[in-house]
Amino acid sequence: MDGDGAGEITQLLRRLSAGDAAAASALYPQVYDELRKLARSHLRSRDTSQTLQPTALVHETYLRLSAQADPGSFANRKAFYALCAKAMRSIIVDHARSRGAKKRGAGQQRVELESLRLAADGPTLEVVALDEALERLAAKQPDHARVVELRFFGGLTAEEAAQVMDVSLATVERHWRLARAWLFRELSGTPPTGD
Repeated sequence: MDGDGAGEITQLLRRLSAGDAAAASALYPQVYDELRKLARSHLRSRDTSQTLQPTALVHETYLRLSAQADPGSFANRKAFYALCAKAMRSIIVDHARSRGAKKRGAGQQRVELESLRLAADGPTLEVVALDEALERLAAKQPDHARVVELRFFGGLTAEEAAQVMDVSLATVERHWRLARAWLFRELSGTPPTGD
């Protein structure tokens, strides 16, 4: 997320927030490589039979943001990438649900628990199940769920997530640790020990 174009991206986001429609066209080439890197990272841990490719995920993410997001919510680069993480999560889950609906249960995209660093030899799980578990977590601990969304779906480091959330690094690391443990219990079928 850092680099020489950071200032230019911030300026384009400010122009977009101010209602400058031309800024959207100029922004896309500036953020494309970073979004593609995030998309590749997401899809690398998925089932190899999946059909969603990084380029398609980037394009769909950008289209959804352009159509749905309030340009005023693009206050800065970190906020923009946080919205991208949320959009990518939604697209991946929608894609998995669509594939599951076409062929009842077969061909679902899978996520390695390992990619959440929950357990080195953990079982795989459906991305839909992860999304549903995150929704349940968000109902109890919204900040914990947001950290997972930013780190897992957004590809942000703990430091970047702390900046986006405007909290300390220690807080993000604590939320990340607790969220992973909660998700592991939830997704592995281990009975809760009292959240």
